[in-house]
Amino acid sequence: MKKPAILDVDAILDDPGTRIIVCCGAGGVGKTTTAAALGLRAAERGRCVVVLTVDPARRLAQSMGLTELDNTPRLVSSPEGDGQLYAMMLDMKRTFDEIIEAHADPVRARQILSNPFYQSLSSSFSGTQEYMAMEKLGQLRRSDEWDLIIVDTPPSRSALDFLDAPERLGRFLDGRFIRLLTAPAKAGGRSAFRLLNAGFGLMAGAMTKLLGAQVIKDLQTFVSALDAVFGGFRQRAEMTYKLLQAPGTAFVVVAAPERDAMREASYFVERLAEERMPLAGLVVNRVHTSPAPALSAARSAAAAEELESRGEHELTAAVLRLHAGRMQLTARESREQEHFVSAHPTVPVVQVRAMSEDVHDLTGLRQIGELLASA
Repeated sequence: MKKPAILDVDAILDDPGTRIIVCCGAGGVGKTTTAAALGLRAAERGRCVVVLTVDPARRLAQSMGLTELDNTPRLVSSPEGDGQLYAMMLDMKRTFDEIIEAHADPVRARQILSNPFYQSLSSSFSGTQEYMAMEKLGQLRRSDEWDLIIVDTPPSRSALDFLDAPERLGRFLDGRFIRLLTAPAKAGGRSAFRLLNAGFGLMAGAMTKLLGAQVIKDLQTFVSALDAVFGGFRQRAEMTYKLLQAPGTAFVVVAAPERDAMREASYFVERLAEERMPLAGLVVNRVHTSPAPALSAARSAAAAEELESRGEHELTAAVLRLHAGRMQLTARESREQEHFVSAHPTVPVVQVRAMSEDVHDLTGLRQIGELLASA
């Protein structure tokens, strides 16, 4: 089978026209490490970089030698070279609060921030984390303080959630029940409870019994107060979406050489093509290799069996068994990658071999960066 094109990581990092890199893929495939390694390598090659992570495990802070990350970019003290590296971790609720404070007058902002429905929405509504990641990306880009922004997308159930979040939040805001609750504010100030009783007596009675009048009032107050802010949400989401489609953005899909992760990568590549978003290529992480690839799994297993049958060289037989297992794993990983390449022959690919231990410092990140670029 024809080999895929090689993903030239340094060419992307060195291009001053590259302003945003989005690392995406299934959960647990090494997106955070890849994003941090790309950021460090770009900084050491002269770029002024900020890495935005939304990984709650805080591995990025540890690997960069920082005691903590929060919603403010923090300078990483020791990249080699002429560039600068900043890192931050998305605080979903704080980002939502900042949007409210920036786009509502002080009285309305206080009403929204203290409302129990807002507190629930800003902390746990499905898609809020992905939406706020896009909001923060837009803020960083508009500030123009960094010439490269690298985004580590949320560890979602599906890698597509990052692209779907604005539409999903928009559907919630445009939902029939939400429109019903905003109607009083638009119709002269009648309360939601009165409107519901006037036009929808049965539903209002059932909801009041189920939720209570105060809950209905809190919900109506929340939606009415947010009504003037929602338009800005949609407008900024559309602007960020266009930013992701524009020249200067590069999507790097990250996968492990496993069936589910490669399938998710394939879905994401297809979705990016549908949305006309610029795909740089695929990073296949944690690829296993063997120091003796010429010795097949079958030959190794046969030799081990022969030694075991004679009761000789038990240690050698054990090593041969381990080698046979490694060769079988390598073959499985190769097949999964071949399936992807067959489906997407024009997508550039780079492999990063599996490390003997987890990355926990800048030296480890630097090594990952070298592996990304070495192909």
